[in-house]
Amino acid sequence: MSVLRRIFLTNGRYLIAGNCCRLLSQQATSVAKKEKQENEKPFSQLADYRFIYPEFLPDPKFDFRNKVREKLERLDMLKRRAVIDIPEFYVGSILAATASDPFAPGKENRFVGICIGRTYCGLRATFTLRNIVDQQGVEIMYDLYSPTLLSIEVLRLEKRLDEHLYYLRDAPPEYSIFPFDMEPEFRVEGEPVNVNPIKVKLNPPPWCMKWEQWDLKGIEPIEELHWKRKRNLRDLFSPIQHIEKYDLMKQYRRCIPEEDQQEIWQDVQKHRVQFPVQKQIWKRTLQKAKPKTRL
Repeated sequence: MSVLRRIFLTNGRYLIAGNCCRLLSQQATSVAKKEKQENEKPFSQLADYRFIYPEFLPDPKFDFRNKVREKLERLDMLKRRAVIDIPEFYVGSILAATASDPFAPGKENRFVGICIGRTYCGLRATFTLRNIVDQQGVEIMYDLYSPTLLSIEVLRLEKRLDEHLYYLRDAPPEYSIFPFDMEPEFRVEGEPVNVNPIKVKLNPPPWCMKWEQWDLKGIEPIEELHWKRKRNLRDLFSPIQHIEKYDLMKQYRRCIPEEDQQEIWQDVQKHRVQFPVQKQIWKRTLQKAKPKTRL
């Protein structure tokens, strides 16, 4: 009886251990399936990443394309994002960038300004902030993946009508003044990003660029122009120039195939699952009126 009892107990233990292993294996497979489903989302759900992470897209010029270099750069960029939180921002957003500076009092330098441009791709991606300091326009270009960049804080998340705001250099200073002690504005999580429809009025020429030749929507109509510049502008927008939009080969060389984007956004999605994006802490400050002093 004791031998049979021992056999039954041992078999019961084996059965219990087998059930536990089976349950653990089922849980592991279910978690793996969920991660696989999250990582392998359809392209329609990952298409918005091209606006949030534009630096991951390869160079549109086909002559500078190299898949091996792009893959290695993408891995380095994701490793850098695992160390520093790079939030979502667009051209027109108000940012506060903190970078290490050996000559600063606290070995750090914090600059607040409006993002007027995002250039280049890959590890060479940069963004430029502009502000008015002591009645003088100051612009600082930061390397997005530089190790000297310590943090990026979004104070106001919004978009503008144009892809760049370099014309603020030829605009009145009130369009570029932002206080350095500006607090982050309150924003409901998940709501769409607002588009600021402001129209900038440029100063009288001369300008640093011929802005009348650019298709800009964020500036007021330019009327005071020399007759020679008006003639050049009329020749520039001749019917022959509009034929280029029907050049299919030119568009094909400058576009990025959906298959290449799918591979890029899948790598980004895997990184987002492994390292969730830190939620931005938005603060709402209550403006309190200061007590008036009686004379």
